Amino acid sequence: MAGSSAPRIGVLALQGDVREHSAVLRELGCEVVEIRLPAHLDGIDGLVIPGGESSVMDKLSRIFGVAQPLREAIAAGLPVLGTCAGLIMVAHHIEDAIAGQENFGGLDVTVRRNAFGAQVDSFETSVTVAGMSGPALEVAFIRAPEVTAVGPGARVIASLADGRVVGVAEGNIIGVAFHPEITGEDRIHRMFLNVVAQRSLQRPVALDA
Repeated sequence: MAGSSAPRIGVLALQGDVREHSAVLRELGCEVVEIRLPAHLDGIDGLVIPGGESSVMDKLSRIFGVAQPLREAIAAGLPVLGTCAGLIMVAHHIEDAIAGQENFGGLDVTVRRNAFGAQVDSFETSVTVAGMSGPALEVAFIRAPEVTAVGPGARVIASLADGRVVGVAEGNIIGVAFHPEITGEDRIHRMFLNVVAQRSLQRPVALDA
């Protein structure tokens, strides 16, 4: 990928769980690039948008000029994993957004910010993800969003026992409402890296003249 045997994965490093995601990705053999400026996007094979505060990510991405390049890269098929706030950033529509809040888009879903309550309402639980073998994932919900509507372009990959949708996918994008990176769970990242690998195989290969 990108001229290397190791996938080169960007982590949006404006705010949030950058260190935790980077550690998981490095454990899985990735080269990690922290994304703060448009130039940092050059040559990456995929992007992780971490949990944090979506409104802050939005503001900082615009301040540093990376918001529009990210929108264009996602629209062009860049594989993306969005967790918690990252899910909000790749959703087409946001409920309870602050005034003027923008996002990157890519997932044909509507999400509601802070649907699971405040920081003090955080909890860990088991989540089964479609297409993933092995036991259910043990993950954390911290001021998590909820997917309230799923358009025809997206599919549900994870729900809670009460039916609330907490994981969706569409094309090269995976979005989850929870934090796998802080509970020692790497299977969501492995699923994402499979998407990265598949896209790399689909790219045209330049042949020497």
